[in-house]
Amino acid sequence: MNTIAASSISAQRVKQVWQREIARFNDLHPESLRQHRLASQHFLYGVPLHWMQDWPSPSPLFLKEAQGSRVSCVDGLEYDDFCLGDTGAMFGHTPAPLSAMLAETARTGLTAMLPSAKTVAVGERLAQMFGLPFWQLATTASDANRFVIRWARAITGRSKVLVFDGCYHGTVDDTLVDLVNGKTTARDSLLGQVYDLTQHSVSVPFNDIAAVRQALAQGDVALVLTEPALTNCGMVLPQPGFLEELAAACRQHGTLLALDETHTLSTAWGGYTRAWGLNPDFLVAGKAIAGGVPCAVYGFTAEIARGMRAAKQAAAPGHSGIGTTLSGSQLAMQALAVTLEQVITPAAYEHAIGVANGLAQGLEEMIHSHGLPWSVTRLGARLELQFCTCAPVTAAQAAAAENAELTATLHLGLLNRGTLLTPFHNMMLAGPATGHGQVARLLANMAEMLTELGA
Repeated sequence: MNTIAASSISAQRVKQVWQREIARFNDLHPESLRQHRLASQHFLYGVPLHWMQDWPSPSPLFLKEAQGSRVSCVDGLEYDDFCLGDTGAMFGHTPAPLSAMLAETARTGLTAMLPSAKTVAVGERLAQMFGLPFWQLATTASDANRFVIRWARAITGRSKVLVFDGCYHGTVDDTLVDLVNGKTTARDSLLGQVYDLTQHSVSVPFNDIAAVRQALAQGDVALVLTEPALTNCGMVLPQPGFLEELAAACRQHGTLLALDETHTLSTAWGGYTRAWGLNPDFLVAGKAIAGGVPCAVYGFTAEIARGMRAAKQAAAPGHSGIGTTLSGSQLAMQALAVTLEQVITPAAYEHAIGVANGLAQGLEEMIHSHGLPWSVTRLGARLELQFCTCAPVTAAQAAAAENAELTATLHLGLLNRGTLLTPFHNMMLAGPATGHGQVARLLANMAEMLTELGA
């Protein structure tokens, strides 16, 4: 029998359940299917962002409303949302303080390329939360990472950037490389790539400090850019001491270190950096930092700030290639202020992490009771179900544990039963509005799906 992930689930059974869940989705969602067909006349793939077609259903749900940790679709169905906008709504959909702010800001102005009256308070709050004294705003985390790379090259006079195999830093060209047979290679999935990314980018395995030291010893790496834990290739946590050794290697070789906390904000108040007492040169946060309003921040040390000023002063007048007109708009600054002060609070984290812990325990008990060779990896309020007995320590191990057919079938079955997961991998995210009842429903739906699959 062709089995999946060394378990008792047969590939044939997965195919049968998949076909049945497709038919069920079509019966439940006629209006989403209709709107998808109509939207295809004007939008590529029938969606405003082609990623939105990546759900494992004949069409994506067309959204009617999102509140807290629940969403509803145009067919009048409601869902427990454990996707939360792929972390963009990590702290819940339309939290009340943010909704009130949006109404007021719509009246008082959205953008003027002038600093907001909230600038001082936001700077103080960011410094308090993340421990870095200086900050700049961008519109997305991709922009923030792009700007950090440019600053690092300007400060160090070096050209190369080191990233880890399986990393995710948005749409930044320099980071879109993988490690294939020990060699840094541009990703096969890239569209329209016309220059050789490997000339200025280096990829090594996560958790491999020897490979890091070997790459940095060449003396040409300006910046190491990494998430504290890999989150986009299947969750990969750092091994004990790895990030501390990484920081030490950077200092030894004159390389700057940037931590991208866009996804790992789920760890704790202040992110992974604060929770583990790390001291990067730069820190980036986006997506959820302003409650889902397009905004990102990057912070840096006083020493880096001096280097940035010196680099800017030494350059000719004109556009630095850093920043956009909408960076730091009134809308972004107001959303950032409200989110930092009233939404992203220690109490919010305490609740979300407690709920996620209960979900992880429930999944682990289910895995054990079904005798499945799977595991659960958790990072604060974020967790992933992975088809391997032990949590992976590299992107290659995470990739080897994947099974696209089984994942899609589980996701579609859960969606049809009222539970929404992120379409990428088996990531589940709890927020301040996520309730224990929603966890109980997810676990019940998962148990039903495993029974359907013959596990």
